[in-house]
Amino acid sequence: MLAKRHILFISIAVCLVGLLTSCANSTTGKSLERSFAADPKLKDNPTISGNSQQNNPENPSAAALPQDFPAEIPRYPEAKLEKVEALTVPEASGKTTIWSSSDPSNLILNFYKKAFETGNWQVISQPTEEDGGNFVIRGNDLQITIVISGGGGISNPEETPSTTPQTPGTNLSITTFEIQYIRNTNQASASPPQPQPSGDNVTPKPISSPSGGESQNFTDFDKIPQGLRESVEDLAALGVLTLTPSNTKTNSDITQTQFEPNKTITRREYARWLVAANNKIYANKPGLQIRLAATTDQPAFQDIPKTDPDFPTIQALADAGLIPSPLSGDATAVQFRPDAPLTRENLILWKVPLDTRQVLPASAIDTVQQTWGFQDTAKIDPKALRAVLADFQNGERANIRRVFGYTTLFQPKKSVTRAEAAAALWYFGSQSEGISAREAR
Repeated sequence: MLAKRHILFISIAVCLVGLLTSCANSTTGKSLERSFAADPKLKDNPTISGNSQQNNPENPSAAALPQDFPAEIPRYPEAKLEKVEALTVPEASGKTTIWSSSDPSNLILNFYKKAFETGNWQVISQPTEEDGGNFVIRGNDLQITIVISGGGGISNPEETPSTTPQTPGTNLSITTFEIQYIRNTNQASASPPQPQPSGDNVTPKPISSPSGGESQNFTDFDKIPQGLRESVEDLAALGVLTLTPSNTKTNSDITQTQFEPNKTITRREYARWLVAANNKIYANKPGLQIRLAATTDQPAFQDIPKTDPDFPTIQALADAGLIPSPLSGDATAVQFRPDAPLTRENLILWKVPLDTRQVLPASAIDTVQQTWGFQDTAKIDPKALRAVLADFQNGERANIRRVFGYTTLFQPKKSVTRAEAAAALWYFGSQSEGISAREAR
């Protein structure tokens, strides 16, 4: 019986060997070979059954900070630069940088509000924590726009920015924000930006601004007419009586130390003082300030190109409708004549709208003659008549009374001196509600 079993096993083995030998080069043989072969995926990647991404994480590198990134802009602590986009702006250069942070949006906004509180920055627009918006500031040749798109929720405003590096997987709520900067290439410094430390105690580099600066100590105040001296001194204390544009260098000691109060003031000088005085006196009321024009604005006057050092202020007055220009519907006012003498009627025409803050009343020669009693009322330009009448309604705070005193001759075409122009800018507002340069000091 045992012998029969051995014979049976040997017979089966012989048959199998013969079968495999016969199909070694056949399709069936190759199929059998592949079925018993090792899995090539396991050979090439032994960790396929596990989480390979956890064992070999890939962290993409952050975008590089642009070489021209302004040193005046503080970097938010631990924020990651995600992307840089170039801007195409005529006569200016700039970029948009996109950042991300694990901190909430209101914490980031408060950081930048605090950072730009110091220095001569002018706030163009300011967002709120509830409604959002863009945070736009400007200083001389640099305009900065910060856009916080949200995410990250809202935190306690008293919290400070995070200084702990973000660990992957610990905070899935990310806030994205943009910092856009545009610098006027005609005024930009050729020196490369210096590194700016990050943190709470960041103070932006102060830059000059038409909104006023340090107190001015002129050496010839004794030449100012007695009735105007105190007004001029108060205004000089605000630092708004700049005799040259803030972005123009001068080596003249006379220009820096002497006011020359009895010298005729030019139209460009008065425009510069008007904007600076208004913005300085209303420093705490952004809604009453005059927004300086950007270098990307289309010039309103043919003789005030974007390259003119006083373009931001003169264009701003035109944009606000405070001086006659094609923008206000006066098709004949295509020339500003910046270096022409300022006349009495233009002093009143430009200043009174900033006192009343409303549409000037309709006027006629007879009405002005009856109120002021001027013998030369007919010589006043029709555009200035309404301002002259509105000025009368301001009582003792009227510009004409404060600057020229009692007179029966207005002499509308007479040139204005620097002392007279400064005295007119000493007070803004109505008789019942206004503010003087002394109160703003």
